[in-house]
Amino acid sequence: MENNKEIQGNNNNGNINNKENTEHNRRRNPNPYRNKNNNTNSVEAQANSKNDKKPTHNRDNKNFNRNRNQSRNNNNQRRNGRRVKIDTTVPADMRAAIIENEKVQQERMNPWKRISLASKGKLRFTPLGGLGEIGGNIAVLESENSAFVIDVGMSFPDETMHGVDILVPDFSYLHAIKDKIKGIVITHAHEDHIGAVPYLFKELKFPIYGTPLALAMIGNKFDEHGLQADKKYFRYIIKRKQYNIGDFKIEWMHMTHSIVDACSLAIETPIGTIIHTADFKIDHTPIDGYTADLHRFAYYGSKGVLCLFSDSTNSHNPGFTKSESVVGKTFDTLFEKATGRVIMSTFSSNVHRIFQAMERGVKHNRKICVIGRSMERNIETTRRLGYIDIDDRHFIEPHEVNRYRDDEILVVTTGSQGETMAALSRMATDEHRQIKLKPTDTVIISASAIPGNEASVSKLMNLLLKAGVTVRYKEFSDIHVSGHASQEEQKLILRLVQPKFFLPVHGEYNHIKAHAQTAVSCGVDERNILLMSDGDQIEITPKYIKKAKTVKTGKRYIDNQNNKEIYSDVVDERQKLSTEGIVNVVVQISEQTGKLVNKPVVMSHGLVPDKEDKRFASSIEQLIEEYLIHTKLEQSANAKNAKVIEDDLRNVIRKHILRHYKKYPIILPTVFLV
Repeated sequence: MENNKEIQGNNNNGNINNKENTEHNRRRNPNPYRNKNNNTNSVEAQANSKNDKKPTHNRDNKNFNRNRNQSRNNNNQRRNGRRVKIDTTVPADMRAAIIENEKVQQERMNPWKRISLASKGKLRFTPLGGLGEIGGNIAVLESENSAFVIDVGMSFPDETMHGVDILVPDFSYLHAIKDKIKGIVITHAHEDHIGAVPYLFKELKFPIYGTPLALAMIGNKFDEHGLQADKKYFRYIIKRKQYNIGDFKIEWMHMTHSIVDACSLAIETPIGTIIHTADFKIDHTPIDGYTADLHRFAYYGSKGVLCLFSDSTNSHNPGFTKSESVVGKTFDTLFEKATGRVIMSTFSSNVHRIFQAMERGVKHNRKICVIGRSMERNIETTRRLGYIDIDDRHFIEPHEVNRYRDDEILVVTTGSQGETMAALSRMATDEHRQIKLKPTDTVIISASAIPGNEASVSKLMNLLLKAGVTVRYKEFSDIHVSGHASQEEQKLILRLVQPKFFLPVHGEYNHIKAHAQTAVSCGVDERNILLMSDGDQIEITPKYIKKAKTVKTGKRYIDNQNNKEIYSDVVDERQKLSTEGIVNVVVQISEQTGKLVNKPVVMSHGLVPDKEDKRFASSIEQLIEEYLIHTKLEQSANAKNAKVIEDDLRNVIRKHILRHYKKYPIILPTVFLV
């Protein structure tokens, strides 16, 4: 094959007077947007010249006709002051190499095309929590014959859920498919991925697979809930090893995050490979030295990945998320500045953050005092498993703090989210038994507010500042770093995996929308991306993905003081009481006359000010009298009559209050027929 051209230019004006194979160039560059701004003497530029003549193309033997008549009318281009002739002849072997390289590039960029389309099977993926919210992650992946659950996490309530400590998912769908479920797969030990496991095990029990740390922390929860016997369901995994769970082969791949032993999942299914990143970031300098196992991502990506599920939490953040190691440098600065006690608060599961603080405490000759139930339990567990290597002699009990000088104390505690019952909040309100804050104390809050907790954190900050302590929070940019990937890390995973389909997970709708846009920029066809909400059941086949149906989801309210559920109607009434108030009315009615025996007793709370109580009671009495004038009492079934009158009075009083006060209080009328 030979396609000869001569191009001569005069300054920047070049004329191309030869035949060119435009059909071949279209095949070489199928993307019409590639090189659209390229005005150089490339083959594409030559092919698009207005003076090109179309070649004759033989479709049967797929060979191009050769054009041996070259134009002799050539302009000259001036180079280094001399007129030179530019030879752009493309030999046949070069042309063949270009074609073959393009094939290789297309195969490399679309490895999922190796997946067989002949398979008649299908998968269904159903998120039951973690979408439209931060936290509460739980999902189900199922084939025709089997299923498994990915994480069982809790989330935090908002300020309207009075008396509620945590939220756990509604497990209705798991009950519906319990005979198909072959196990629970845990990606890492954060509360928003394991916090609801005990509540599920009180209803349903399945084998539970995870790393030793994740299962150890779940084991601690089982001890609290009296589920010690259920530890027999634990299955400790080894990374890079496949485990058969129903129709699936699952491999845990090491991933960096803000907790030790976080993992992503490679799931081989009957119709293709699924990758689930779980929560992640790409930290090249992690505290323990174990970087993300990107080799396995590349390995599965080169084989062809049908679908990628990926963490969307930080999808609005450009660039890279900083390494956890930068926080240690900030701790160095803060410890050097501190003249009194240092009180550091962070998430109790952030082992590397806690370890860095403890290392600085030892370096500055400070004794370490751990306060807070979850903090004590997690540090004890991670020390027992060897993730924190600090000698016992550096630790002291809370009652020993006053035996040392202030500059010899480091307190590691809970409460970075402003939780009312957490240790730091009790210190701020002077309610903690052992630790009383002093003006010389330095309080380090090494965490960011979880969405929904901003008001609680702000309140905590105000209390600490009123106590006179020095608070280190956001004025130091590296006092906290996220455990979630920013856009460039998300792009890296997308490029390593090169999936056919993409389903962004973990985050609010705006997060998954932004992640979808990033995926499109990385070559994923936007038609192969779906944005999900909790309860959306997505059907996945080698040919398509689509929303199949919606299943029931929701939240259950938990009181952490007794680990019991608070029913939704109780929470609704608490909310109504807090915003609308309550009205109690006690009425005695004569059965003989149908009139009031005595003045009704009217009590209101949260509706009218005290000075208007009498006027409000008088208006309600008048309403009741008017109602009785127009109501005829039956002479039998006193209890039934009383109930009917109570319902009627509730409606009459509700309309009156709505008309005059624009409120919907709880109204409790009590009627006695005498």
